[in-house]
Amino acid sequence: MKIHVTAAFLVLLFATLFQVSKVEWLILLLCIGLVLALETLNTAIERTIDTITTEFLPEAKKAKDAAAGAVLIMATISAIIGLTIFIPYFLAIIPFIDRSFLV
Repeated sequence: MKIHVTAAFLVLLFATLFQVSKVEWLILLLCIGLVLALETLNTAIERTIDTITTEFLPEAKKAKDAAAGAVLIMATISAIIGLTIFIPYFLAIIPFIDRSFLV
């Protein structure tokens, strides 16, 4: 969760500095919200399983892995979306890079 909150803070900082469009803001906020919500749900699932049993159960491990996988998938998609939004802004402040590939 600490990593996701730190990443969210950086995304919000860069979005503010680059003055991203309203649509980009909404997309970024949606990604942040989904990642944090899934991370919270993952924590709830893990704590519930840990409360129910202290022994190793293969099915409990599968449930924990699936919940963690959901977070990983959303975090990966969010990172791709973030890069898609921010790369043009970063390239715009670096004058010596050929931007013809963006067209």
